[in-house]
Amino acid sequence: MAISSRQGLIDYCLRRLGFPVIEINVDDDQIEDRIDDALQYFQEFHFDGVERVYLQHQVTGATLKFSGLSAPSFEVGELLIGATSGASCYVVSINGTNLIVSKVSGTFTASEIVTGETSGFSRTLAPTAFYTPGDIENGYVSIPDAVIGVIRVLPVNGPSSGMNNANNMFDIMYQFRMNDMYNLLSADMIYFTQMKQYLSMLDMLLVGDRSFAYNRKTDKLEIHCKWTDVFEPGDFIIVECYRIVDPNTYTQVYDDRFLKEYATALIKKQWGINMKKFGGMQLPGGIVMNGQQVYDEAVEELRMIQQDMQLSSELPVDFMVG
Repeated sequence: MAISSRQGLIDYCLRRLGFPVIEINVDDDQIEDRIDDALQYFQEFHFDGVERVYLQHQVTGATLKFSGLSAPSFEVGELLIGATSGASCYVVSINGTNLIVSKVSGTFTASEIVTGETSGFSRTLAPTAFYTPGDIENGYVSIPDAVIGVIRVLPVNGPSSGMNNANNMFDIMYQFRMNDMYNLLSADMIYFTQMKQYLSMLDMLLVGDRSFAYNRKTDKLEIHCKWTDVFEPGDFIIVECYRIVDPNTYTQVYDDRFLKEYATALIKKQWGINMKKFGGMQLPGGIVMNGQQVYDEAVEELRMIQQDMQLSSELPVDFMVG
């Protein structure tokens, strides 16, 4: 019968080790820890433990919070200036009593008066939590913890983005499609394919993709650019990445052959560690406890399982960050 739950995997591993015929001297918490270890190894190295996905993230701007309950009557797009700090920003949208702003310059202060250059309207900032930076001000976006590695960030539109901006009339690909597409009516696809490859090479050499950095321990994706020039609040960033397959959602993970073997060997190793303390002790009936042998067998089994996984089930080498 297929295993479809965490407890089902635990029961399978214990039966494989001899339970209930043999008492398995491993605490429940120790078993839970070893299952966690097995799942972590499976998700980090086995090709069935992750999935290649595209994630989208909507870029957020900074938020200004005002005192009082009424909505601020500023105009979208106008420049705001702080009376005390001299800090400035532009209004992107109005969200209740808060403003979503961009292109922040300087540092606003608590309870200062902010005035709109166009509307002439003034409001007082809240005494606490009056300013919250967004993705643009932070210079990074938060990535879900389930992502173990980022392959690439899809091309981002912006100044001098070359072929990356298909809606830009000064873009090379845009001009090619407008002026030369008619040639395809009287020619085969070889011309089009060669031109695409040539333009792709030019884009790689002259423009290139924006570099980025990602560390899964911080869950931050940093794109190396001047965010205020490239992004606006509401823009989308598309990330190609490897994401862990959640066994609670996709319960077939628990029935994976490698995972069952590896979890069993880890519990067996823990059993051997626990039994080594009583090595050589003679039980009633003349039975001698030999925890070292159980431990050694488990270590060898783990080595063989890992070797087999690396040869047949490990993800291929890829340009993955994180």
